[in-house]
Amino acid sequence: MLKGFFTVPTPVNEPVKAYAPGSPERKELQSAIKEARSMQVDVPMYIGSEEVRTGNTKSMSPPHDHKHILGYFHEGDASHVEQAINAALGAKHAWENLAWEQRAAIFLKAADLLAGPYRAKINAATMLGQSKNAMQAEIDAACEFIDFLRFNVKYMTEIYAQQPPVSGNGVWNRVEQRPLEGFVFALTPFNFTAIAGNLPTSAAMMGNTIVWKPAYTQIYSANVLMQVFKEAGVPDGVINLIYVDGPTAGDIIFNHPDFAGIHFTGSTGVFQHIWKTIGGNIHKYKSYPRIVGETGGKDFVIAHKSANPKAVAVGLVRGAFEYQGQKCSAASRAYIPSNIWEDVKKYMLEDLATMTVGGTEDFTNFINAVIDEKAFDKISNYITKAKETEGVEIISGGKFNKSEGYFIEPTVILTQDPMYTTMCEEIFGPVLTIYVYNSEHFEEALELVDQTSPYALTGAIFSQDRYAVELATQKLKNAAGNFYINDKPTGAVVGQQPFGGARASGTNDKAGSMINLLRWVSPRTIKETFVSPEDYKYPFLGKD
Repeated sequence: MLKGFFTVPTPVNEPVKAYAPGSPERKELQSAIKEARSMQVDVPMYIGSEEVRTGNTKSMSPPHDHKHILGYFHEGDASHVEQAINAALGAKHAWENLAWEQRAAIFLKAADLLAGPYRAKINAATMLGQSKNAMQAEIDAACEFIDFLRFNVKYMTEIYAQQPPVSGNGVWNRVEQRPLEGFVFALTPFNFTAIAGNLPTSAAMMGNTIVWKPAYTQIYSANVLMQVFKEAGVPDGVINLIYVDGPTAGDIIFNHPDFAGIHFTGSTGVFQHIWKTIGGNIHKYKSYPRIVGETGGKDFVIAHKSANPKAVAVGLVRGAFEYQGQKCSAASRAYIPSNIWEDVKKYMLEDLATMTVGGTEDFTNFINAVIDEKAFDKISNYITKAKETEGVEIISGGKFNKSEGYFIEPTVILTQDPMYTTMCEEIFGPVLTIYVYNSEHFEEALELVDQTSPYALTGAIFSQDRYAVELATQKLKNAAGNFYINDKPTGAVVGQQPFGGARASGTNDKAGSMINLLRWVSPRTIKETFVSPEDYKYPFLGKD
């Protein structure tokens, strides 16, 4: 519960730096990139107080320059999973009993470190390790994670301050928000450094201790995050960073009696498998684990006949192709009315013609590489099949090459079949499929949007007709956890648009809100009676 009368600074969203030519931040970032490329880092696991080096090393390379070696990380095995669990459980008592304001101070310091001395370093690591351009790295690795830390501290204090009203009559009621009983497993993705940082820290902030397994393709920047946590004062054993394959981690973690919860972002298939595994092992645990996950998406844009064609085109280009479409929220399918299609197409093709594809070190490149060869092969296979399918036309892009980096041109597919494969399946790459519908059949198009995909993460409506906006908002209320009006379906801001979806897109526990932090505590209600009764009899027992 809340101790003392401390308050925390009211958070505001971290300003996004522009990195314009000649700006100080651009020069600082370019210098950090140059320094990072000039060396090879040796990345250990962080377990308790130890930096663990197994000697079983794996290389890390920029996806856009896969022959260059940024360094090596030390892969672990089952013994290191056990070691991390033991370290987390060993640190738990001291951490959960540390005053809340002391935990808050640690994560507020981490935010300030990222905003200042570590900003260029974390952005450079994200640009090189995950092939994000300067703007995408800035809004992710710096600004969004800074926002997560600062806003979550505020939400934490508000949670602890929530108490029952004074009851009087000799009774005092209060609520204690306890951390979960056991350890929390954070399983984080490659595509957002901010998510990789938020999943362990949001649970840790509430007094839990963490076993954190990042995607292998994000380890390069995860190592920088761990350096920030250590400098900020996160005690040994509170966040334990391990590099093991998924089955190795799962076999041990999901069979452990002290497993208390999982904070997950990744594929729907993996999350569903995890859920089944936990269900099968439910009798083994001390308590019912918290299962929190944000998974896949097949995010949509639908335009009404009244929509501004230029705004639709920009929303599609940015929504579909920023960070090569490797966002859970990226626009992947679009429904455009016939009356504005030719204008939308013209504006899109004009914009796409100016987009250059290449490495992140060249700040003129808007499009960079997809994350690895497996992703490249999967995405390019969809494009190849589209080229061979009747009734399907590639109207922009369609080329790909992995000789130096995993480069895929931003590709726009036009289909006559609203149920064509690329309208239905998650691709997670720079591929947008468009279906042109009869402009007088808007309601039927809304039905298509709602029923085509099992996912329900993000979506957008473009319209200048308020009745159409209202109709779409109602008809699509279950089709997207984050719904945008006259804007692209990406770019949720912490504190403004808490993020998460339902259906096959996850548990909708809204990262960047109090809702998420409430999942990492278990409340205890305490009633204290100051003067206890000494007679069992109630007044009704008397005789008339």
